[in-house]
Amino acid sequence: MTSTPQELLIYEMAENGKNCDQRRVAMNKEQYNGNFTDPSSMNEKKRRDREERQNIVLWRQPLITLQYFSLEILVILKDWTSKLWHRQSIVVSFLLLLAVLTATYYVEGAHQQYVQRIEKQFLLYAYWIGLGILSSVGLGTGLHTFLLYLGPHIASVTLAAYECNSVNFPEPPYPDQIICPDEDGIEGTISLWSIISKVRIEACMWGIGTAIGELPPYFMARAARLSGAEPDDEEYQEFEEMLEHAETAQDFASRAKLAVQNLVQKVGFFGILACASIPNPLFDLAGITCGHFLVPFWTFFGATLIGKAIIKMHIQKIFVIITFSKHIVEQMVAFIGAVPGIGPSLQKPFQEYLEAQRQKLHHRREMGTQQGENWLSWMFEKLVVVMVCYFILSIINSMAQSYAKRMQQRLNSEEKTK
Repeated sequence: MTSTPQELLIYEMAENGKNCDQRRVAMNKEQYNGNFTDPSSMNEKKRRDREERQNIVLWRQPLITLQYFSLEILVILKDWTSKLWHRQSIVVSFLLLLAVLTATYYVEGAHQQYVQRIEKQFLLYAYWIGLGILSSVGLGTGLHTFLLYLGPHIASVTLAAYECNSVNFPEPPYPDQIICPDEDGIEGTISLWSIISKVRIEACMWGIGTAIGELPPYFMARAARLSGAEPDDEEYQEFEEMLEHAETAQDFASRAKLAVQNLVQKVGFFGILACASIPNPLFDLAGITCGHFLVPFWTFFGATLIGKAIIKMHIQKIFVIITFSKHIVEQMVAFIGAVPGIGPSLQKPFQEYLEAQRQKLHHRREMGTQQGENWLSWMFEKLVVVMVCYFILSIINSMAQSYAKRMQQRLNSEEKTK
């Protein structure tokens, strides 16, 4: 029996209506089970959760912040304990190695001179590498440790080299304290290269530390790309938004970020090397870009290490050494004294500070002798203390917010399973 066209049309409409009803029922069932969510409401909830976490800071909610900080420490210790328990062979090997090193360190013998030399070099390297890592995180404020430690160290060595006409400072006390050698140096024998060689170890170790400090953004973006999960990181979210609105970017900051991203993505190793070799505040974006586009680890880290520990470090060293060379410093002090009105009053503390530094270079510090304190050194010490305290506070706030994020994720998963 053949059907008329009208009957076929009615049958097709009925089938389409049945399919639409089935899809509607399935969507309602998914929504009821918590598997279907509106993207706009989901983004709004993420925004509210993020704002709620950002309010968990010591100066707003001290008790809750300290409580969450303590609980986060317990969670981290539990995770580490579990991981170490599943790697018992590595733990046992490490403990045996530690026992051998401890015995070597404390047992008397002819080897102690080598042990002391290795200890001194290890502590020196670890100190500057640690400062380099801290520089990448900006001590929680964006202020780099180059301005607090490495820059002043290079400046002190430069001033001492021109004053002593030598870089052969006796060890010890160098590098803790710089004292001119007993033999008098020859005037004019100090060159730029001799000062660069004197501070090369400290500068290179600091550069290696800054390269290591750039790895977290790379690993975070790489893990997010491989897993498909979106990390709750402001820089990564800003990077994804930048990729979405790349065609409509108009302001200078957005165009600069896009230029860095395009250079790293298209040029590869040499693009990363160029970004790492030039002092710029956008290198975190380069690490996120490399992780997002799955650039091989050694390509990223090798280029970053060469750029930061060798090329960029020598540029910064040369700049500081030239700035604090003897004739430049004298010209700067004279320029300060030439400022109308307040010039002489500003010039006096600088002259006193430089004269005090010259006296320290020629006289060993006697035990029990009180040294006069200049207001510049006093301000520098207090600035360092404030920066370190703020860095500790930022760590406490960050760990407390991390625990709050765990709680929010647990509540969201429980709501979806209801």
